[in-house]
Amino acid sequence: MKIKGKVWKFGDEINTDLIFPHSAFRASPDEQCKLCMSDNRPGWAALVEPGDILIAGANFGTGSSRPGAAVLKRLGLAGMVAESCNGLFYRNCIGYGFAALSVPGVAGMFEEGDIAEVDYSEGAVKNLRTGETRRGNKLSGEMTEIIEAGGIEAVLTAKGYIPKN
Repeated sequence: MKIKGKVWKFGDEINTDLIFPHSAFRASPDEQCKLCMSDNRPGWAALVEPGDILIAGANFGTGSSRPGAAVLKRLGLAGMVAESCNGLFYRNCIGYGFAALSVPGVAGMFEEGDIAEVDYSEGAVKNLRTGETRRGNKLSGEMTEIIEAGGIEAVLTAKGYIPKN
């Protein structure tokens, strides 16, 4: 499972309140996307194009279990790589079908606008401008299946555990 896209960089300690601000709670899904990261980077969501990749520092997604991963996916990001992810946020990424890796040192590899190539099955990320590559955790076959299906609900539906609508 490989993706390639333009990099958007965020620093350390980006919590779920920043990813999915309180003002987005009762908003429509489209409005939630527009509000993504608006408290720390107003207007960012309007610049994201389908297939872009988020690169972040340490402890990305800390905080509550707000569905930040779902919003990042609906926004059009192809996936993300962070120095480290909060465990609950990481599980939510997989559950919502949003590809995520933890790769130590990844934040220092990129400048915003660089092109990243990420191989989630191998746990590798490469900066196509510099050629630098780093490795971290790789996704298991089951995780890859969930992401490729679009999330755990789609897998459970396909396997007959949840009735089709």
